[in-house]
Amino acid sequence: MTIFSKIIAGEIPSYKVAEDSKFYAFLDINPISWGHTLVVPKKEVDYIFDLDDETLGEMMIFSKKVANAIKKAIPCRKVGMAVLGLEVPHAHIHLVPLKNEGDMDFKHKVENPSPEKMKETAEAISKCFSNGEK
Repeated sequence: MTIFSKIIAGEIPSYKVAEDSKFYAFLDINPISWGHTLVVPKKEVDYIFDLDDETLGEMMIFSKKVANAIKKAIPCRKVGMAVLGLEVPHAHIHLVPLKNEGDMDFKHKVENPSPEKMKETAEAISKCFSNGEK
């Protein structure tokens, strides 16, 4: 069981921003910018391109909804997307609020993100996600 599966199961706490029957989105605990969110399928698959076509398409649509919520909640020009997948053997998409292209630098990290600010950020995105689903 991956760390992401444990997060989805509630065994490890997370700053959840969105969820449906197939996908779970939560803040990255080592964000490169405020609002940096991970989208993962609930089904444990190592590599994103090993997902079946239907699930991959649904994951992209879910990610788009999450990205729209991030853009509403976090001051940014756009939301960048990256698929790296080397650090955790569970398919995932990074969604990163961008003010400029340098904001997509994974070597940069938000210094000491406080639990209060993480919770506040997750709640803001979650509220925008819920409002967008209506």
